[in-house]
Amino acid sequence: MVSTELTIAGRLREALRPLWRQLASERTLSLGKSGVLARLIEFGRATASELAAAERISPQAVTMVVRDLESLGLVLRTPDNGDRRRIWIELTETGRERLAQERSTGVGWLDRAIQERLTAEERKALEQVIPILNKITKDVPVD
Repeated sequence: MVSTELTIAGRLREALRPLWRQLASERTLSLGKSGVLARLIEFGRATASELAAAERISPQAVTMVVRDLESLGLVLRTPDNGDRRRIWIELTETGRERLAQERSTGVGWLDRAIQERLTAEERKALEQVIPILNKITKDVPVD
């Protein structure tokens, strides 16, 4: 017998899958890259090990992500003045702009769909679900 929670979880996953697919379809950066940029916006410069811990990915993965982001001009690596072994990763203005573009991708479609397809009552119900979804995803790394 399937528990109610699994049924709800499965139904929620199936309901969110097309939504997620649509929102992600126009993105040009991976979630990992977007996550690193978002972390740098929120907390400022960081080392690779700090980013790896915060994003819950391996140091090797962070190194690859940072290398890619640097090649795109989205981050800058600078040695620490006091400890030349420590490398700081900082967001560039281009990186800030690119993350803003990534975050807004698909939001126009979603806003139109909510306005055009839902009644006022349904929009209110959807808005009331947002804190519940936030509670479920608390402490989960995002972009």
